[in-house]
Amino acid sequence: MQHKTCLGLMFGAYSTGFLHSLIETCCTFHLSFCASNVLHHFVCDFPPLLSISCTDTTINEIILFIFSASVTVPSIVVILGSYMSIFIAILKITAPEGRQRAYSTCASHIIAVTLLYSTVLYVYLSPKSPSSRDNVNMATVFYTVVLPMLNPLIYSLRNKDIKLAIIQSFQSIL
Repeated sequence: MQHKTCLGLMFGAYSTGFLHSLIETCCTFHLSFCASNVLHHFVCDFPPLLSISCTDTTINEIILFIFSASVTVPSIVVILGSYMSIFIAILKITAPEGRQRAYSTCASHIIAVTLLYSTVLYVYLSPKSPSSRDNVNMATVFYTVVLPMLNPLIYSLRNKDIKLAIIQSFQSIL
């Protein structure tokens, strides 16, 4: 990748994140909080703040949805496009060992990306209801704490020694 392209991608990512945060923060300053100031959530995030506000948060929810969708959906489209071209290239590999190795390399990343994006989409783009609050809390804990702890394990599954040790551990338990 050319240095200029790398800088452009970096600038785009940082400016998008900064703009998203700035607009959400400015919208939050216009909210009133009458009752409890206790967030029933794992992190101080925009959706929990909206839930304890006593003013109408419809505009904030629409802005949050639009910005969250504009950040996550293009990322998912790029990842899916990349994997489609990778799978097409894998299908052109004639040797079964080569295909297996290529699939093995991609599988760990696909697992990690699927776990991350499915929970992020659930937290930020699903319709809100009072009964879903606990589920959103669990999903937030999953993508902020559990998934980063699982990543080394997920990516190490490509290692033959680790696979063998895991299989032997499960066989000894059974």
